[in-house]
Amino acid sequence: MMSRRVSQKMLNEQIVTKQQLREAASRQRLHGGRLGQNLVALGYISEDQLGTFFKRTPPAPETVEDTGLNLQFIADLALKQIMSMGEFRLSDLSSSIGLSSAILDEAIALLRREKMVEVRGASQFVKSSFNFLVTETGKKHAGELMEICRYAGPAPVILEDYKEMVENQSIRNITINNDVVEAAFSQIVISDHLLRRLGPAISSGAPMFIYGPPGNGKTTIAETIGQVLPETVFVPHALYVGGQIVTVFDPVNHIPVTDLPDDDTAIDAIDQRWVRIRRPIVMTGGELTLRMLDLEFNTIAKFYEAPLQMKANNGLFILDDFGRQKMDPQNLLNRWIINLDRQIDFMSMHTGMKFEIPFDQLVIFATNLDPKTLVDEAFLRRIRYKIKIEHPTEAEFREIFERVCRMNAIAFRHDVYEYLIEHWYRRHNIAFNACHARDLIDHVIDLARFFEETPELHRDTIDHACENYFVDV
Repeated sequence: MMSRRVSQKMLNEQIVTKQQLREAASRQRLHGGRLGQNLVALGYISEDQLGTFFKRTPPAPETVEDTGLNLQFIADLALKQIMSMGEFRLSDLSSSIGLSSAILDEAIALLRREKMVEVRGASQFVKSSFNFLVTETGKKHAGELMEICRYAGPAPVILEDYKEMVENQSIRNITINNDVVEAAFSQIVISDHLLRRLGPAISSGAPMFIYGPPGNGKTTIAETIGQVLPETVFVPHALYVGGQIVTVFDPVNHIPVTDLPDDDTAIDAIDQRWVRIRRPIVMTGGELTLRMLDLEFNTIAKFYEAPLQMKANNGLFILDDFGRQKMDPQNLLNRWIINLDRQIDFMSMHTGMKFEIPFDQLVIFATNLDPKTLVDEAFLRRIRYKIKIEHPTEAEFREIFERVCRMNAIAFRHDVYEYLIEHWYRRHNIAFNACHARDLIDHVIDLARFFEETPELHRDTIDHACENYFVDV
């Protein structure tokens, strides 16, 4: 689905006409798919044009006005930054703040007029060669600024620019085909039927409910879906909203990509306030609380940190072990009903200000509890895909067991495997779980390591593993 805002941008840039959009919308109602794909099918734009439109890089601002920030804010941020730099040049400050030397030249000129920064030992009249130094007056004022907000780093991005970039990079605009999905899932044992269900679910970008008995790969499948997500996206170091700083880039959940973009855009042409990353994969489990879904204000540093779902924008949000959180599951679902319906979220600041942000992510709820005991019908209706992960078949379990043996350089023995199945699984009526193979082989390895032997499959090592692993058999 293409938002009205993106459609309007296509009109403004004269990529398509209103009539072409209407015709594409009519075709979409008949044939399905996304609006962009229907524009391509009608011949109004090419695949390359569509791809270019949704793979934009944030252009480097050339003026203070282009940043969306005012000059005084930039000057204050620069003053806090140079407190720890000693002597510096404009190029040094540019690297730290992510703005061009031309923009920072104006900020430094303002600080010089206010006697907070001075030139140190200039030997020529080229400003780029000047060495600057903060004055005692500047140090005092920087200390006062730190009491208000201790953020000192790359300049923030304004909220409107953030919204626009999230829409351009939307998870709902990705194109995934069967070959890509099959390649990503080739490392795990999964049925063709399940793969056929997962493919369209991933491609849709719609929320997904993965459920079934424990130990059968729900988390692994969810993580593998993250590998399917194509391309890279840009995330800002921080946002500037209502006079407050909100940090967004998180090295724990965001993996930077340092090579050049696919379109060979020069690095200096890209706004350095943004970080190019792989599509984010944010996972949380039983530790999740409602508080973690709101802005977190650091009372010491005096700035905010973005919540988990905001860090997951344009990527994947996995809510693992759903139903085992410390809060009532219904409270979480009530919190997210609007998000899932309208793809927006609302944030509140301690000042009382509220603002809207995009909620653009593939949300996966994974649980081994009965969904009907966790959520009501109204919420399940909002989850387009409900996929149950069953116990593996006997043939699938054997394939998993053989793969685990190969991964651990242990020779697979058919006779010992048959002993395991007959003497333990069938005799004690144990259901096959995908995780059993890995866990039993780990026991075999632990035993061999303790006795300083080479891990091998024997009846006695299998008995040792099963006696320690299974309960009440």
